[in-house]
Amino acid sequence: MFEGLNYFWESLLGFMNVRTIFDVFWSTQLGIIVGMLPGLTATMGVALMTTLTFHMAPDNAILILICMYIGAIYGGGRSAILLNIPGTPANAATAMDGYPLAMKGEAGRAIGISTTGSFLGSIIGMIMLAFFTPLLGNFALNFQSFEFFWLAVFGIVISGNLTAPKDPVKGWISGFLGLFIALIGMEGIHGFVRFSFGNTNLSGGINLIPAMVGAFGFAEILSMMKFQHVNVVKSKIERVIPRLRDIFKFRKTIIRSGLIGTLIGAIPGVGEDIAAWVSYDFAKRGSKKPDEFGKGSVEGLIASETGNNAAVAGAVIPVLSLGIPGSAPAAVLLAAMFIHGVRPGPLIMIESPDFVYKVVAMVFLATCAMFVLGLSMVKYVVKILQVPRTKLMPIIFTLCVIGSFAIQSRIFDVRVMIFFGILGFVMLEMEYPVAPMILGLILGNMLDTNFRRALVISEGEILPFISRPICIVLISFIVLTLVSKTQWFTTVTARVTEKITSYFKEDS
Repeated sequence: MFEGLNYFWESLLGFMNVRTIFDVFWSTQLGIIVGMLPGLTATMGVALMTTLTFHMAPDNAILILICMYIGAIYGGGRSAILLNIPGTPANAATAMDGYPLAMKGEAGRAIGISTTGSFLGSIIGMIMLAFFTPLLGNFALNFQSFEFFWLAVFGIVISGNLTAPKDPVKGWISGFLGLFIALIGMEGIHGFVRFSFGNTNLSGGINLIPAMVGAFGFAEILSMMKFQHVNVVKSKIERVIPRLRDIFKFRKTIIRSGLIGTLIGAIPGVGEDIAAWVSYDFAKRGSKKPDEFGKGSVEGLIASETGNNAAVAGAVIPVLSLGIPGSAPAAVLLAAMFIHGVRPGPLIMIESPDFVYKVVAMVFLATCAMFVLGLSMVKYVVKILQVPRTKLMPIIFTLCVIGSFAIQSRIFDVRVMIFFGILGFVMLEMEYPVAPMILGLILGNMLDTNFRRALVISEGEILPFISRPICIVLISFIVLTLVSKTQWFTTVTARVTEKITSYFKEDS
């Protein structure tokens, strides 16, 4: 442990020069901008930045890519809070409470809270990255296709349960609708085209980014067009930096969300979006005021932002220890490491232990830059809320079109964006939540591919899906989540609680 600490300090001191610090700040700021813009994702930002780092020294190049990654995941929360349009899929849970806070005139406070949560979550993830890389990497290796299938189902059940608390069935319907949409196009094992109806564009499937931009962005524009008179949000910024007592009040939520985010980030192929939703769910279950979630809960906001930023460091853990990416941006980061001559994998702690702690130092510098830039630019970003929606929405629509088209330079993606915008608007009018549908679209490929791969491995046997230890744990969580919303469970829980309370009263 002390040797690792020495490696960390040596690496950190090695980065302490004007050129490196300048690279840290400009790449982090660029990442924040990429994350804020609808249609631009952390994966795209890291991929585009990789093309600009070919001729750089390996350490500087990987540092810039990590800064871009962390900045983009954080920046997506800005548009989620200010416009109810998550900049990245990882920030969909942030919009649940961030946007209601902004509509109450507390946008500055919301961004300050989210920035602090992102900083603390990234620090927790950094500590886990430094001390538990081999342990968590080996644990993630235990997840096979059987476990990934149930993990995808668990993600849908959680999101439906969270976003439609009064009628979770609508949330689950929305989530499984997203799963069905994800099945359109060529499947990943045998390359068989499904549900394309002869359309060449549909053969490639539905791209996530145009669908997400349409469901969250264009649907919001249509909702604004429904009303002739739209009130301009007046946001007063009394204090941007959160008070220490406010942060200390949610210390348990922060620590829990940071640990959950890191653990989920370390599971290959899961990503920051599920980490945010699971952290949000656990915060709601453990909160003394669960009814405030979805209406402007500070606890819910800080939980989601802590979880998704902790998952960034968590996603790097399997990259370094196993050579397996924990998320899509981490996959690009892994490719960049190979390009620059770094060979991550199980032997890296033996062959190049100093590089692991160099990455830890990179995460620390990027986190500090994110915190400084995040708090120093709040007053300027919040002014977006003071622009009348009638003037702001055409700009947002232009960004939605450009963001959808820029992915693959196809008009078809713009049509997809418009379709999902109309679908999202109809769903909102019928009080069906949109977020579970998008999460279903994200998880659909993971569920489908791993289900069929598991059947190939087991030669058609279903028993391994319900007999493996991790599968049993995941199934238990799914059943508990479903049953917890029934009237029977509520009645039984109330009676058990009443009996336990009366027992202790009599005993005392």
